[in-house]
Amino acid sequence: MKRLVGLIAVALILQGSALYGQNAVIRFDKDRATGEIDRNIYGVFMEPIGRGNYNIVYGPLYDPSSPLANADGFRTDVIDAMRELKIPNMRWPGGNYISNYNWQDGIGPKEQRPVRIDPAWGGRDTNHVGTDEWVALNRAIGSENVVCLNLAFGDVDQTRFWLEYCNLPTGSYYADLRAKYGHPEPYGIKYWCLGNEVDGKPWIMGHLDAVDYTKKAYEVAKLLRALDKDVKFVASGSSWYENSPNGTTPRGAWIDWNHTIVKELYGMADYISIHRYWEYSAGDYYQRMADNVMDVEEKILVTKSLIDIEKVNYPAKRPMYISFDEWGANGQGGWMKALGDAQYLNAFVRHSDVVKMANYTMMTSLLTTDRASGRNYKGPFFQIYKLYSNNVQGSTIDSYVQCETFDGEVYKDVPYLNVTCVYSPETGEVLINVINVNKDKAITADIEAVSGSYDRKAEVRTIARALDETFSIANEKDYEPKITTENVKDGRLTHTFPAASFTQISLTVK
Repeated sequence: MKRLVGLIAVALILQGSALYGQNAVIRFDKDRATGEIDRNIYGVFMEPIGRGNYNIVYGPLYDPSSPLANADGFRTDVIDAMRELKIPNMRWPGGNYISNYNWQDGIGPKEQRPVRIDPAWGGRDTNHVGTDEWVALNRAIGSENVVCLNLAFGDVDQTRFWLEYCNLPTGSYYADLRAKYGHPEPYGIKYWCLGNEVDGKPWIMGHLDAVDYTKKAYEVAKLLRALDKDVKFVASGSSWYENSPNGTTPRGAWIDWNHTIVKELYGMADYISIHRYWEYSAGDYYQRMADNVMDVEEKILVTKSLIDIEKVNYPAKRPMYISFDEWGANGQGGWMKALGDAQYLNAFVRHSDVVKMANYTMMTSLLTTDRASGRNYKGPFFQIYKLYSNNVQGSTIDSYVQCETFDGEVYKDVPYLNVTCVYSPETGEVLINVINVNKDKAITADIEAVSGSYDRKAEVRTIARALDETFSIANEKDYEPKITTENVKDGRLTHTFPAASFTQISLTVK
């Protein structure tokens, strides 16, 4: 991995050095945009994962017996929270679940839908949440549908009939069936995933090698686009990495997989997916912070390089971007997970030139459930997510960071301050997102504009919690950001970032 450290450090625009006794430095240049932020990076993912008597969808999200249920059976507390976050899209229904799923089981009268065994997760699936229900949920949230197709055990007819059911006007069999079931107007679903984690041989049902997958994916995409020219496709990129618990492949196999996907589907697929959770779960706090955060950077940068090759070779073809459509600092808990998840969001913003969609796993995990009452509440990460999804828009701009660094087991000299800077020409506002991962020490930084000048006042929004804190519904209001106003002196803002904190600074730049 050391061969990538230099490249990653440059892309992070985080140049660390030992600044003993000195302030850290953050500089930004509003005239040097590096990418336009797509709001689709604030998407979510839901999958009916069931283990024993518990299911992530049935109960936490879909519960017609709940006093909180709307007319479609979905919990309004979840819907209202997602509307507050301005969630732009939801990926469904899988996940590993999709490899054994036949969408036709999930339409029509619910009492007539077949109960199926789910080989991916275990348990039985009533199919009460099917296509029409997922669409209704997205409409309630105000988000777009991102439908994952079964390219494992599913055949081509399943895919084209599903698109016909969803997108075509009445006058054909499946479009008329949609109308029969109460939905005469087409849904107009734009985003379709060409399978899920097809490279994951140890766990996925219906694994294909890269060559067989791209042949099938290309033909499915070609067929569906013939039926609806406006659809966009997400190709199944890497999900199986060497340090995963199930991973046994040689180093670099994930790069070979992505290379084949990009090469064979460039011009047909609009995105290549990346799935990456925190897999470096051993070691101390700093090892996990360094290795997992830089690992995500590696996955983005290497895949971007593969896309750039095809862009040079075929400049006239439709471009391809990255959809990071499953992510999360899994294996962690409490405030450490929130800090890890915040650094994913910073990575998507930092690489806004290529990361154009992302989906957090799972949507319902953006809320925290009080075990005693069963009520949902808004924990610290909900508040961080809201600061991004509500505020961070416009263009990512060039920035420079100089601060002390720390080491992981794999990656060395990782800056304590993980920073992104964003500029909105419409409002003249620069937003600076800073995660201080130093768990023991506050870091003071001088913040300067390379071009232009900024107003005398800055609004600072801070969320800082203890790493060993247990969150509770009683403290829900305390998790909201603390908002302060700070003075700018001589064109410089000097701010101290608390230990283990997230901070968003708003400046008006002239």
